Amino acid sequence: MASLSKRSTFSSRIGFVLAAAGSAVGLGNIWRFPYLAAKYGGGTFLLVYIILAVTFGFSLMIAEIALGRKTRLSAIGAYRALNRKCSFIGVLSSVIPIIIVPYYCVIGGWVTKYIEVYLTGQGPAAASDTFFNSFISSSVSPLVWLAVFVLAAGVIVFLGVEKGIEKASKILMPALVILTLIIVGFALTMENAGPGIAYYFIPDFSKFSVNLVLAALGQLFYSMSLAMGIMITYGSYMPKDTNLEKSVSQIELFDTGIAILAGLMIVPAVFAFSGGDETMLQSGPSLMFITLPKVFQKMPLGNVVGALFFILVFFAALTSAISLLETVISIFADRLKCSRKVICVGVVAFTLLAAIPSSLGFGVWSGFTIFGFSILDFFDFLSNSVLMPIVAFLTCIFIGFVVKPKTIIEEVELSAKFRRKKMFVVIIKYVAPLCIIAILVSSVLNAFGVISL
Repeated sequence: MASLSKRSTFSSRIGFVLAAAGSAVGLGNIWRFPYLAAKYGGGTFLLVYIILAVTFGFSLMIAEIALGRKTRLSAIGAYRALNRKCSFIGVLSSVIPIIIVPYYCVIGGWVTKYIEVYLTGQGPAAASDTFFNSFISSSVSPLVWLAVFVLAAGVIVFLGVEKGIEKASKILMPALVILTLIIVGFALTMENAGPGIAYYFIPDFSKFSVNLVLAALGQLFYSMSLAMGIMITYGSYMPKDTNLEKSVSQIELFDTGIAILAGLMIVPAVFAFSGGDETMLQSGPSLMFITLPKVFQKMPLGNVVGALFFILVFFAALTSAISLLETVISIFADRLKCSRKVICVGVVAFTLLAAIPSSLGFGVWSGFTIFGFSILDFFDFLSNSVLMPIVAFLTCIFIGFVVKPKTIIEEVELSAKFRRKKMFVVIIKYVAPLCIIAILVSSVLNAFGVISL
């Protein structure tokens, strides 16, 4: 195991906050949040999501970061250090980033390709109905852009926690905010954007439903990097004198703020150019790669806006990929007696190889499916809809009834008073486990067509 004296740390609280926020801010914020908001009533979804983020999301995030900081270990070691019988929870949570990072990098490669498309003036071609499917079904091009994306993330994690991840986060996260604000400003000044803005911000409580709440809860996991060992790993690099509760609040503010701004730059734009057609916003992954290029094509300076948008998405995807890679590296670094750099090279090589099936699953391997899912969609379903809720549920039981909430409370209060202590105890012991079971059951039933969310 890595000793405390040798453990890398972030040099400052802002460095930790930006790195953790960079992990949380990813593709889920840029495309998944806007289309869920559109599907579930705009302002109503926003209101429910914000309430859940500052209660449910806060409690799970502070628990994971405190576990990491207390033990100075990644997920497997952290659970083992507090209770050897529960080390299997750490094993399960460690499997999740190993599953996610290859297919996530495939999508990151797609984003990287679209930057090249818009920088070279191919925006009109990207707006065609066949461009995206033609690209992802190719045997060579997706693999090339996958490699570019993986190597970009790999170089940063190779440089280490402080010199690589922290420095990159201090550049990428402010740049991401600036780019988001530029595109939001452009979207809000478009003719006919008003109805989209109203739909996005004004709650319509007639659209409130159990499905809306479940969708918002599911988005919390997807967006805030919960239940996959990332926040435990980043917490293990957190200085003991850093205000943990304040840091988590700032991470949440950053993550939720970017998600809301992403909706504000997408929803009004699509409304303006579709005549208020909400179905265009509910098209899942194709929203980013098929629908939005059509919107950019209709805009003045569409190539410029398209390039800025995909650079923004690239930054978001890159910071999340960095956190996934770092989590996997930390898992092996805590268990193996070899240098971090050797492990880093091995993890990057594994990621490239493991990503090939997901990349080719839309082309030469498109006929191969798992339970009716494409290869990429299966890994996404397995990690996000099955394993993450299971790990989150087990973590709540572990903290609430095995090591007790006081273990987390004591760690938080090393640096400052824990102001939301009572709320944390109630949510982690009683509210969160029930909600997570509901997410797990509904996600599985929805995936197999038993119910519709």
